[in-house]
Amino acid sequence: MLNNDPERQFEKLPTAIFADAQQASISVAQSIRDLILEKQKHNKTAVLGLATGSTPTRVYEELVRMHQEEGLSFANVATFNLDEYYPMQPDSLQSYVRFMNEYLFDHIDIKRENIHIPDGLLDVSEINAFCQSYEEKITKLGGLDIQILGIGRTGHIGFNEPGSQASSRTRLISLDKITRVDAASDFFSEENVPRRALTMGVGTIIDAKKVILMAWGEGKSRIIHKAVEGEITDMVPATFLQNHPDTLVIVDEAAAAELTRVKTPWLVGPCEWTDTLRRKAVVWLCRKVNKPILKITDEDYNEHGMSDLITEQGPANKVNIKIFNELQHTITGWPGGKPNADDSHRPERMVPFPKRVLIFSPHPDDDVISMGGTLIRLVDHGHEVHVAYQTSGNIAVFDDDVVRFVDFNLDFNKEFGLDNEPVEEINKSIRDFILNKTPGQVDSPDIQKIKGLIRRSEAKSAIRYCGIPQERAHFMDLPFYETGRVRKKPLSEEDIRITVDLINKIRPHQIYAAGDLSDPHGTHRVCLNAIMRAIEVLKDQDWMVNCWVWLYRGAWQEWEADKIEMAVPISPLELDRKRRAIFKHQSQKDRPLFPGHDSREFWQRAEDRNRATAMEYDALGLAEYEAIEAFVRWHF
Repeated sequence: MLNNDPERQFEKLPTAIFADAQQASISVAQSIRDLILEKQKHNKTAVLGLATGSTPTRVYEELVRMHQEEGLSFANVATFNLDEYYPMQPDSLQSYVRFMNEYLFDHIDIKRENIHIPDGLLDVSEINAFCQSYEEKITKLGGLDIQILGIGRTGHIGFNEPGSQASSRTRLISLDKITRVDAASDFFSEENVPRRALTMGVGTIIDAKKVILMAWGEGKSRIIHKAVEGEITDMVPATFLQNHPDTLVIVDEAAAAELTRVKTPWLVGPCEWTDTLRRKAVVWLCRKVNKPILKITDEDYNEHGMSDLITEQGPANKVNIKIFNELQHTITGWPGGKPNADDSHRPERMVPFPKRVLIFSPHPDDDVISMGGTLIRLVDHGHEVHVAYQTSGNIAVFDDDVVRFVDFNLDFNKEFGLDNEPVEEINKSIRDFILNKTPGQVDSPDIQKIKGLIRRSEAKSAIRYCGIPQERAHFMDLPFYETGRVRKKPLSEEDIRITVDLINKIRPHQIYAAGDLSDPHGTHRVCLNAIMRAIEVLKDQDWMVNCWVWLYRGAWQEWEADKIEMAVPISPLELDRKRRAIFKHQSQKDRPLFPGHDSREFWQRAEDRNRATAMEYDALGLAEYEAIEAFVRWHF
């Protein structure tokens, strides 16, 4: 598809970028509403192709709101879902039938006979006939008016994996290993993920009158870049949409990060050279020409689409020195501020000293994984450090660990002659439950409680090793998380109240929070939202004027060098101390229950990222360090 907008000259699919997933989802829901209302005027059926997964959930929430608050009726709507695992019981936690009922169908006035979802209970001999019938039903209703899509890391749409053809139709397919790894968390283990699925074909999708493909978060940025700007290939099935006459890609800013107009806007036309863009461009140029900042020449700028920067603000050495100094000033060995020192070029204030520091950790190990070196440094410098564990992390513990701890408790009571009859009853109950537990089954309340206690004890051990008194550990157990499932409840007013109360109690001078939004399970994003909304409540308090908020990353990604505002060097000894603190989380050691798509252990990921940041600073011509933990300040 030709694009006459110079800014979007590299994009082969029309792409709309929204500030966040919420605004983007509302826009998609409005498009669906407009279609439904237009069809109602002519007494016609609106035919929707629907997707599952985390991407469309906000769209469904907004449609439910429109129905309940604005009276939007779905009586004239027929729906066809993209796919379903095979085999799959419709009432299973992982079933897309259950997903659609929970998020949409149970809350609107759609007629049940108008709902169509691939049947995961079919006998193999029935599948071909069912798939043909599915296609015929769509055709009989005049085809799909709107098909909404998410996109997988392999570039799949529906479950059309790499190798799927543009002409493919509804069928039974085998799932790609990457897709199964990404789905593992929903099934509590990759071994439990079905190996096959029923899916609409690429051809079925392309036959829709309008297609809306959505993606949120940094984790989708690379595949969005391939789908929107890459060549058409069956290895990235989403690229087939480039041949569709009315496809719209809708992304948030994070998912758009790799698009040319976002990542390197100077390559698509003249730029307004803000301080932020100038730093981004110079760091990019250093990587491109493999030179440190102070060795970049006018010719390097001219040959890589940045001649206007040199014309406006050059020559090269003037721009280079400015960016070099900016990056140099991000480096500090005093994350809490250095007492009795000039802080005019330091990222943190000198006073007050010592500071009250509140570190929010979404899970019980994110604090030491993502900023353990800085945490230890803050403690060593004498600051009053508090750690707030926002969730229990109870779903990420193996059943074997539960049995081991219950056995220990039983043996402990026997050894010391304590009454152990109730413990024996609990032990039997837990063993019976685990023995008969089906794949993906939600744990009993007792087991959830024990798993939470296991993670809590590990967190206490880790901060004790770091030198933080136990009374400065705060276990928030935010309600949104406590479902026993990977799929969580929406953030509630109770979650925000708990967060407000804790911040107000400590009244910190510094807050550290996880800005690691590539967490595939979404907990980091929800936890950050809780903090931001709590700060919105508190921002007018007098003491909040002196509270700075720093965002860390580490478990899933790291801040890019051009975005870093505070870089804390970590020595080999401190890196070893950080590793030992992470090792205190024994239930997550060796093989965590939910490793995501990265096969390395969390401590390895963190060290590799910390070392990579240090290497990048070195390559830019700055001081050479063993490792660096990086932070970006959030201005509220």
